[in-house]
Amino acid sequence: MTVVRNHPLVAFFVLTYAIAWAFIPVGSFGAFAPLVAALVVVPVARGRAGLVELGRRIVRWRVRWWWALALGVPIAVHLLAIVLTGGYRGIAFASAGDVLLVFLLRLVNPTDGPLGEEPGWRGFALPGMQSRLSPLAATSVLAVLITVWHLPLVLLAEGDRATTLAGMVIGTVG
Repeated sequence: MTVVRNHPLVAFFVLTYAIAWAFIPVGSFGAFAPLVAALVVVPVARGRAGLVELGRRIVRWRVRWWWALALGVPIAVHLLAIVLTGGYRGIAFASAGDVLLVFLLRLVNPTDGPLGEEPGWRGFALPGMQSRLSPLAATSVLAVLITVWHLPLVLLAEGDRATTLAGMVIGTVG
């Protein structure tokens, strides 16, 4: 407990990696690990007030027209990664039923994917890193840590792993 209180960011990253990577031997990946790690570390390091603060960060909407960039830039980065790696040849476009199924899956299990990652990465780790680093430096370091965290997904991927790795690095860091 003392280690977590004195080094909450280190504890968060170690726990995040350990939880997510523990699923690799069974052919899966714990995408929910950053959220779980934050929910473990925050109350130990900051108490109930820390949990309230994290919760407020999750639901706070402080954008005006920037929402278009927030949605458009990630899509553009992923499309660029697909084009640069030549991955567009193997892409099968999803049907409306597939999109609906993914939407319904996210309603049932919202921690599988971005909602399992972003509250931990952006809601806990990034503000903690920005207390010591500039926003650009903190974001850059976090981008590398997130990319390394995702590397086991390359091992779980089928097909050309080099293309998968290049697309993941470009998409994640971008």
